[in-house]
Amino acid sequence: MMWRAAGALLLGLALGGCMNATLAPTSDGVLTSRDKKLLANKPYPNVKPQGRYARHIVDYPTSKKPGTVVVDTPNKFLYYVQGDGKAIRYGVAVGEEALAFHGNARVGRKAEWPGWTPTPEIHQRISGLPSYVEPGAHNPMGARALYLYQGKRDTLYRIHGTNQPELIGQAISSGCIRMLNEDVIDLYNRVPSGAEVVVL
Repeated sequence: MMWRAAGALLLGLALGGCMNATLAPTSDGVLTSRDKKLLANKPYPNVKPQGRYARHIVDYPTSKKPGTVVVDTPNKFLYYVQGDGKAIRYGVAVGEEALAFHGNARVGRKAEWPGWTPTPEIHQRISGLPSYVEPGAHNPMGARALYLYQGKRDTLYRIHGTNQPELIGQAISSGCIRMLNEDVIDLYNRVPSGAEVVVL
């Protein structure tokens, strides 16, 4: 059994090394007038993920149906499965190991420019936070949020934008999956409510 697991891991590494990737640059066509206005006045550096964390279309053979979102937590990637062995790959920031969500969920609801209400657990870990942060480019939730549910229960984990794009590619968040605002807008436009989400 152990040699099978090792073989599967080596095969995965081999496939990852041979993966064909095509850069998929951000298109302003997905931005609303509100998006353009808020992002034009963003209070953070205009940092874009470079190299492998930039948005790419990649080879991604999987048994998951098109429209599924797969978060590869160890490698800090989010895949949107397109079918025909392809996926759109985005760089993400993920939760610190003790805080990270993993398992299967679905998109229970979606929101544009959501407000942020820190949970009691976050207040315990980070002192001085307000009880609520209004929507906007300064908000840690960013431009869009996909709320992850298991059955009818809100897991309190989200896939959302960020006001710290320089942290894409790191394990730094309070458990949520953070994306570049332009990338989460792109993903939001593709993913319907009810879509399957798998967090590895």
